[in-house]
Amino acid sequence: MKKIKELLEKQVIQKLFLCFWMYSVLGWCYEVFLEVVVYRWGFHNRGDMFGPYCPIYGIGALLFLLCFGRLMKKNDKKWLNIIKPLLIFLGCMAVATLVELIATYIFEYTKGSWPWQTYARYKYNFQARIALSTSLRFGLGGVLFMYFVQPFFDWLLAKPKRRTLNIITIIVLIIVLTDFILTKSLNYMPKLA
Repeated sequence: MKKIKELLEKQVIQKLFLCFWMYSVLGWCYEVFLEVVVYRWGFHNRGDMFGPYCPIYGIGALLFLLCFGRLMKKNDKKWLNIIKPLLIFLGCMAVATLVELIATYIFEYTKGSWPWQTYARYKYNFQARIALSTSLRFGLGGVLFMYFVQPFFDWLLAKPKRRTLNIITIIVLIIVLTDFILTKSLNYMPKLA
Protein backbone atom coordinates (compact mmCIF):
# COMPACT_ATOMS: atom_id res chain seq x y z
CA MET A 1 0.00 0.00 0.00
CA LYS A 2 2.89 2.33 0.81
CA LYS A 3 4.41 1.68 -2.63
CA ILE A 4 1.13 2.58 -4.39
CA LYS A 5 0.86 5.78 -2.35
CA GLU A 6 4.43 6.66 -3.36
CA LEU A 7 3.64 6.06 -7.04
CA LEU A 8 0.51 8.22 -6.79
CA GLU A 9 2.47 11.03 -5.13
CA LYS A 10 5.07 10.93 -7.89
CA GLN A 11 2.19 10.74 -10.38
CA VAL A 12 3.72 7.67 -12.05
CA ILE A 13 0.36 5.90 -12.31
CA GLN A 14 -1.36 8.97 -13.78
CA LYS A 15 1.41 9.43 -16.35
CA LEU A 16 1.39 5.75 -17.35
CA PHE A 17 -2.41 5.86 -17.65
CA LEU A 18 -2.24 8.94 -19.89
CA CYS A 19 0.60 7.44 -21.94
CA PHE A 20 -1.48 4.28 -22.40
CA TRP A 21 -4.38 6.27 -23.86
CA MET A 22 -2.16 8.60 -25.91
CA TYR A 23 -0.55 5.55 -27.53
CA SER A 24 -3.94 3.93 -28.00
CA VAL A 25 -5.06 7.03 -29.92
CA LEU A 26 -1.81 7.17 -31.93
CA GLY A 27 -2.25 3.48 -32.76
CA TRP A 28 -5.78 4.16 -33.97
CA CYS A 29 -4.48 7.04 -36.14
CA TYR A 30 -1.77 4.75 -37.56
CA GLU A 31 -4.34 2.05 -38.36
CA VAL A 32 -6.68 4.52 -40.06
CA PHE A 33 -3.77 6.05 -42.01
CA LEU A 34 -2.79 2.62 -43.32
CA GLU A 35 -6.36 1.75 -44.14
CA VAL A 36 -7.34 5.00 -45.87
CA VAL A 37 -4.09 6.33 -47.37
CA VAL A 38 -1.83 3.33 -47.92
CA TYR A 39 -4.23 0.48 -48.74
CA ARG A 40 -7.18 2.67 -49.85
CA TRP A 41 -9.73 0.32 -48.30
CA GLY A 42 -11.87 3.18 -47.03
CA PHE A 43 -12.52 4.26 -43.48
CA HIS A 44 -14.05 2.30 -40.65
CA ASN A 45 -13.44 2.43 -36.92
CA ARG A 46 -10.36 0.33 -36.19
CA GLY A 47 -10.97 0.36 -32.45
CA ASP A 48 -13.06 -1.91 -30.28
CA MET A 49 -15.15 0.94 -28.84
CA PHE A 50 -16.74 4.11 -30.24
CA GLY A 51 -13.71 6.30 -29.47
CA PRO A 52 -10.57 6.69 -31.57
CA TYR A 53 -8.31 4.26 -29.75
CA CYS A 54 -6.78 0.82 -30.19
CA PRO A 55 -5.75 -0.32 -26.71
CA ILE A 56 -3.40 -2.97 -28.11
CA TYR A 57 -1.02 -0.13 -29.03
CA GLY A 58 -1.19 1.22 -25.48
CA ILE A 59 -0.38 -2.24 -24.12
CA GLY A 60 2.54 -2.57 -26.51
CA ALA A 61 3.89 0.86 -25.61
CA LEU A 62 3.75 0.15 -21.87
CA LEU A 63 5.49 -3.19 -22.44
CA PHE A 64 8.21 -1.41 -24.44
CA LEU A 65 8.74 0.97 -21.53
CA LEU A 66 8.77 -1.87 -19.03
CA CYS A 67 11.12 -4.08 -21.04
CA PHE A 68 13.49 -1.48 -22.49
CA GLY A 69 13.20 1.62 -20.31
CA ARG A 70 16.30 0.77 -18.29
CA LEU A 71 18.28 -0.03 -21.42
CA MET A 72 17.41 3.40 -22.82
CA LYS A 73 18.75 5.10 -19.68
CA LYS A 74 22.11 3.29 -19.73
CA ASN A 75 24.86 5.45 -21.18
CA ASP A 76 27.87 4.12 -19.32
CA LYS A 77 29.27 1.80 -22.00
CA LYS A 78 30.16 3.11 -25.46
CA TRP A 79 29.72 -0.30 -27.13
CA LEU A 80 26.21 -0.57 -25.72
CA ASN A 81 25.25 2.83 -27.14
CA ILE A 82 26.36 1.62 -30.57
CA ILE A 83 24.20 -1.53 -30.58
CA LYS A 84 21.36 -0.15 -28.46
CA PRO A 85 19.15 0.86 -31.45
CA LEU A 86 19.48 -2.66 -32.88
CA LEU A 87 18.63 -4.23 -29.50
CA ILE A 88 15.62 -1.91 -29.15
CA PHE A 89 14.53 -2.74 -32.71
CA LEU A 90 14.74 -6.51 -32.21
CA GLY A 91 13.24 -6.37 -28.72
CA CYS A 92 10.28 -4.20 -29.73
CA MET A 93 9.74 -6.37 -32.77
CA ALA A 94 9.59 -9.51 -30.59
CA VAL A 95 7.41 -7.97 -27.86
CA ALA A 96 4.89 -6.43 -30.27
CA THR A 97 4.66 -9.62 -32.32
CA LEU A 98 4.01 -11.66 -29.18
CA VAL A 99 1.35 -9.17 -28.02
CA GLU A 100 -0.29 -9.32 -31.44
CA LEU A 101 -0.24 -13.12 -31.47
CA ILE A 102 -1.79 -13.35 -28.00
CA ALA A 103 -4.39 -10.74 -28.97
CA THR A 104 -5.52 -12.82 -31.96
CA TYR A 105 -6.29 -15.75 -29.69
CA ILE A 106 -8.15 -13.50 -27.24
CA PHE A 107 -10.16 -11.86 -30.05
CA GLU A 108 -10.90 -15.21 -31.63
CA TYR A 109 -12.14 -16.61 -28.32
CA THR A 110 -14.25 -13.56 -27.40
CA LYS A 111 -15.45 -12.31 -30.82
CA GLY A 112 -14.92 -15.17 -33.25
CA SER A 113 -12.22 -13.43 -35.32
CA TRP A 114 -9.55 -10.74 -35.14
CA PRO A 115 -9.27 -7.42 -37.02
CA TRP A 116 -6.06 -8.16 -38.93
CA GLN A 117 -6.92 -11.39 -40.75
CA THR A 118 -5.66 -9.62 -43.84
CA TYR A 119 -2.18 -10.86 -42.86
CA ALA A 120 -2.88 -13.93 -45.00
CA ARG A 121 -1.99 -11.66 -47.94
CA TYR A 122 1.59 -11.41 -46.73
CA LYS A 123 4.04 -14.02 -47.99
CA TYR A 124 5.53 -14.68 -44.55
CA ASN A 125 2.77 -15.06 -41.99
CA PHE A 126 1.65 -17.45 -39.28
CA GLN A 127 -2.04 -18.41 -39.58
CA ALA A 128 -2.78 -14.81 -40.67
CA ARG A 129 -2.20 -13.87 -37.01
CA ILE A 130 1.28 -12.37 -37.31
CA ALA A 131 3.44 -11.48 -40.31
CA LEU A 132 7.09 -10.66 -40.85
CA SER A 133 6.27 -7.39 -42.63
CA THR A 134 4.25 -6.05 -39.71
CA SER A 135 6.79 -7.33 -37.18
CA LEU A 136 9.50 -5.33 -38.92
CA ARG A 137 7.26 -2.24 -38.81
CA PHE A 138 6.70 -2.85 -35.09
CA GLY A 139 10.48 -2.93 -34.56
CA LEU A 140 10.95 0.32 -36.45
CA GLY A 141 7.99 1.86 -34.63
CA GLY A 142 9.49 0.75 -31.31
CA VAL A 143 12.76 2.53 -32.09
CA LEU A 144 10.90 5.72 -33.04
CA PHE A 145 8.77 5.35 -29.92
CA MET A 146 11.69 4.86 -27.50
CA TYR A 147 13.96 7.53 -29.01
CA PHE A 148 11.52 10.27 -30.02
CA VAL A 149 7.86 9.88 -29.05
CA GLN A 150 8.23 8.76 -25.42
CA PRO A 151 10.80 11.47 -24.59
CA PHE A 152 8.36 14.01 -26.04
CA PHE A 153 5.49 12.59 -23.95
CA ASP A 154 7.73 12.62 -20.85
CA TRP A 155 8.48 16.29 -21.50
CA LEU A 156 4.80 17.02 -22.15
CA LEU A 157 3.60 15.25 -18.99
CA ALA A 158 6.23 17.00 -16.86
CA LYS A 159 4.69 20.40 -17.69
CA PRO A 160 1.35 20.36 -15.82
CA LYS A 161 1.19 20.83 -12.09
CA ARG A 162 0.03 17.93 -9.90
CA ARG A 163 -3.57 19.13 -9.68
CA THR A 164 -3.83 19.78 -13.42
CA LEU A 165 -2.44 16.34 -14.24
CA ASN A 166 -4.93 14.74 -11.83
CA ILE A 167 -7.81 16.61 -13.48
CA ILE A 168 -6.66 15.56 -16.96
CA THR A 169 -6.38 11.95 -15.76
CA ILE A 170 -9.89 12.01 -14.28
CA ILE A 171 -11.37 13.54 -17.47
CA VAL A 172 -9.72 10.88 -19.66
CA LEU A 173 -10.89 8.15 -17.27
CA ILE A 174 -14.49 9.43 -17.39
CA ILE A 175 -14.42 9.61 -21.20
CA VAL A 176 -13.04 6.10 -21.57
CA LEU A 177 -15.38 4.59 -18.97
CA THR A 178 -18.38 6.29 -20.57
CA ASP A 179 -17.31 5.00 -23.97
CA PHE A 180 -16.80 1.48 -22.58
CA ILE A 181 -20.24 1.46 -20.90
CA LEU A 182 -21.97 2.78 -24.05
CA THR A 183 -20.11 0.31 -26.25
CA LYS A 184 -21.12 -2.64 -24.11
CA SER A 185 -24.68 -1.51 -23.38
CA LEU A 186 -25.41 -0.83 -27.06
CA ASN A 187 -23.63 -4.05 -28.07
CA TYR A 188 -21.43 -2.11 -30.50
CA MET A 189 -19.27 -4.29 -32.70
CA PRO A 190 -16.92 -2.56 -35.15
CA LYS A 191 -16.62 -4.00 -38.64
CA LEU A 192 -13.62 -6.31 -38.82
CA ALA A 193 -11.33 -6.06 -41.84
